[in-house]
Order: sequence, then C-alpha cells, then structure tokens
Amino acid sequence: MSRSRRSAAGGITLAVAAVVATAFPASAVPAPAGPAAVRSTPSTDAYYAPAEGKTGAALKEALHEIVDDHTRISYSQVWDALGETDEDPADPDNVILLYTGRSRAKSDHGGNLGDWNREHVWAKSHGDFGTAAGPGTDLHHLRPADVQVNSIRGNKDFDDGGSQVGGAPGNYTDGDSFEPRDAVKGDVARMILYMAVRYEGDDGFADLEPNDRVSNGSAPYHGRLSVLKQWHREDPPDAFERNRNEIIHSRYQHNRNPFIDRPEWVEAIW
Repeated sequence: MSRSRRSAAGGITLAVAAVVATAFPASAVPAPAGPAAVRSTPSTDAYYAPAEGKTGAALKEALHEIVDDHTRISYSQVWDALGETDEDPADPDNVILLYTGRSRAKSDHGGNLGDWNREHVWAKSHGDFGTAAGPGTDLHHLRPADVQVNSIRGNKDFDDGGSQVGGAPGNYTDGDSFEPRDAVKGDVARMILYMAVRYEGDDGFADLEPNDRVSNGSAPYHGRLSVLKQWHREDPPDAFERNRNEIIHSRYQHNRNPFIDRPEWVEAIW
C-alpha cells in the first residue's frame, strides 16, 4: 500500500503488524479470498443480464436500473440487520467491527464508549441524506463500527496517510481523510462505488458520485477515487463480503452490490 503521505511509516510497519496480529486473532477477521476474480453464479448471470457487454456510462446506467428500487428498511431495523450481515463466523452472538476488526457482542450497540454503532461508509453529510430510508439505511454501505473510531472517521473522505488511530491499529487519519485497515480497504471502495451507481438523483436524493478529491464536505461526492480503485484491486472480495451481499439480497433489500459479484466492472466504468 502507498504510504507517501505518512511520516516515518517504514520504521513502524513491523511493529504495527505485530500489534495487529496480537489484537485481532485470525479467527475474528475473515481472510481475503485472494487475487482471483469473483465468479458470478448462474443466478447472478441472470440478474446482471441487462448489463452484459456494456462499458462506461452505459454500464453504469444499466447497473443503476438493476439495483434501483430496492426494498427499504427503517433506521431502527438496521441494528438487527447488521447483526446478520456482519455476524462473527466464530461467534453468532457477536459482530465484526469494520475498522478495528474486533468481535463485539451484538447487544453492545448504542452511543456509549465501548459500544458499536451504525457507520455510514458513504458519509451521510456527503449528499445530506441523513438517516432517511434509502441512502441513510442502505445496508450495502452501513457497517458496525466502534463508536470512538467512527467518531474519529467522522465524515472524512478516504485516502492514504495520516497518523495511526489510537486503539485501531492499521487505520490512519489526518485533517481531511481516513485510511482503513488493509483487510477492508476493498470493502470500503466497493461500498462507495455501489452508492454512486445506486443513487443517481432520480428518487428525491442527491446524485452521488466519486471524485478524486478530499474535503468534499456536504457536496454529494466522495473521494479519493484513484485511491479507492487501488484499494479495490489490492483487496478483492472475500467470503465475508460475499456473504453480506447474499444476505442483503435475499433477506433485506433484494438488490446486490455489483462490484462484489463482478469486480472488473469498476475499471469498466471508472
């Protein structure tokens, strides 16, 4: 991973790796599936049939039509939904937290220190959709996150660099961006790009788009696109992410994140 904006990174790499290995046992964090492309199944072949053979804007439009008009849930329903989508494979009473990778009791959710809460990966201020049913409750970009780490991330764009986040080894932040741990970099990228396909400004919400900037503020943009694309390539979809996609599709929203099923479509559009 690039560390061009991080000071003295080379000297702490091994130390950070050791801390991560100690803090997050292998059983708590699903391992990446490896560099092989995710292959669609016959059922997803049919689902994506209208998009086949297209590229660029035509592909983006076709995917929007496929994933649009999903079943919406309320913001209160998100708690239970995340208990299913992000369940710890090693402990059905727990969820895996996005940024720290720690396993925490499903019941320990709320707003207090030590709780987990509902992280909007596409920051809800980037388009001013709040917690409205639709982008504010879309499970394809909502993940359980430690309350304190979520607060540190705030509404920052994503980019490489910064200082290591206290209590969350492998995550970095500075004044205008946040870098998640390596194991979920691709997850973050695919969630951001899904939102850009799903919300095109035709349903009363803002037209969400990625760009190559940080400090986007309240504009309906999220960056940094070039870095997100790099993260997508370097951290391909794993079993945990594919399982989330299946649960969201079959039990909740009845739509899918196309960039988990067909990773090559990221480059075909952007």
